[in-house]
Amino acid sequence: MSMQATRDATRPAPDPEMIAIADYVSDYRIDSPEAWDTARHMLLDSLACALLALRHPACVERLGPLVPGAILAGGARVPGTGYELDPAQAAFNIGALIRWLDFNDTWLAAEWGHPSDNLGAILAVADYLSRKAEREGGKQFTVRDVLGWAIKAHEIQGCYALRNSFNRSGLDHVILVRLASTAVATAMLGGSRAQIVDAISHCWIDNGPLRTYRHAPNTGPRKSWAAGDACRRAVVHALSAVRGEGGYPSALSAKTWGFYDVVRSGQPFVFERPFASYVMENILFKISFPAEFHAQTAVECALALHPQVANRLDAIQSIAIGTQQAGMRIIDKTGPLANYADRDHCIQYMVAVPLIFGRLTAEDYGDAIAADPRIDALRAKMSVTENPRFTADYFDPGKRAIGNSLQVFFSDGSATEVVTIDYPIGHRRRRDEGIPLLWGKFEAAVRACFAAGQAADILAMATDPERLDNLPIQWFLNGFARN
Repeated sequence: MSMQATRDATRPAPDPEMIAIADYVSDYRIDSPEAWDTARHMLLDSLACALLALRHPACVERLGPLVPGAILAGGARVPGTGYELDPAQAAFNIGALIRWLDFNDTWLAAEWGHPSDNLGAILAVADYLSRKAEREGGKQFTVRDVLGWAIKAHEIQGCYALRNSFNRSGLDHVILVRLASTAVATAMLGGSRAQIVDAISHCWIDNGPLRTYRHAPNTGPRKSWAAGDACRRAVVHALSAVRGEGGYPSALSAKTWGFYDVVRSGQPFVFERPFASYVMENILFKISFPAEFHAQTAVECALALHPQVANRLDAIQSIAIGTQQAGMRIIDKTGPLANYADRDHCIQYMVAVPLIFGRLTAEDYGDAIAADPRIDALRAKMSVTENPRFTADYFDPGKRAIGNSLQVFFSDGSATEVVTIDYPIGHRRRRDEGIPLLWGKFEAAVRACFAAGQAADILAMATDPERLDNLPIQWFLNGFARN
């Protein structure tokens, strides 16, 4: 690097990667019926996750205003509560609720993540703006508008994740939640292309949070609210940009000080495909189990073997788990598990529970169930190895498989068959099987959270796609308010 390059203050043109996002957010027309239908299911699934999280005191105690009493009448609502907050803090609340149980949708590639995390920002901004418009006679956001922004947020996060691994640089995937949410929130607030670029530049200058809180020996509850934090930061960037906060055109490519040189040894991002609606069409739903997604098929395998082993637990000699490379890196974990967050990111724990009990629920990660000595006894007998085919199929863009296999060996020399499942219930290839279960998940969450009359009203809205799409978003969210 020359001294002249370092000292030259000539303002460059914005990095093309930032312009591409601004152009997509501003101009792209979504014409995929599958994307719209999947987005509708994604919205309901995410709200189900949020309502289910309200059962957990550790989540609820993090909700509400950042400063006690800082309520904003007419602000954005937090589903399942009576809170009305400024849109940035509402984004944190909604994002934390959706993500708390590790039960919302998933995207797996070079980077991992949960694109419905972006609903924290999208719902908060849409509700705030639409309630304001209703008071002032302006144009309100419909549910369909929200779905369109969600499709675009999914696409930005997912397309960056396809070929660019942030985890290998030690950064957490919520850096992409902040990126996608900033872009769409700025557009929702009326930002121009230039303002969208300005806002995005601040995202990259923020760099990203470390993954420390997701991995042994530091796994902890921050992983459950990190996406909410990213949504809150995104709304702050968006609000700042539309108020005129300037940007940094070479935030990515600036020599020495830009994101590429600081984080990626000078290497620019690589892209597999242009932005369209691919990610929403192929999103993975967590339908049956609140479990880290690389273990979803392992849990299905364990449930299949439960009838054969539940009465022979003391006779088990060893258990062999085959998984993908990503599963090895993220959830292969030995030793004591300190908390809920430790357990729902341990493939051995997530296999042991269904082998013993024939189920895996959010409550099974709590201290009471974890104290059962049979769980750690089974964990100690497990070996986890990478199956190269699972890894290859995981990265194959035509498959996007998340395979696992399981076999149990007994002390008398006998063994179960090898159970192998390549595609989890929430995969695109199993939509016909999965969507009825997703509806069941939503209905159960609604009925558990609200009185019968309110639950019936919510379900009536949700089961009529045309009516749902045309509802002003604040009317829809009115149905989820609770004092």
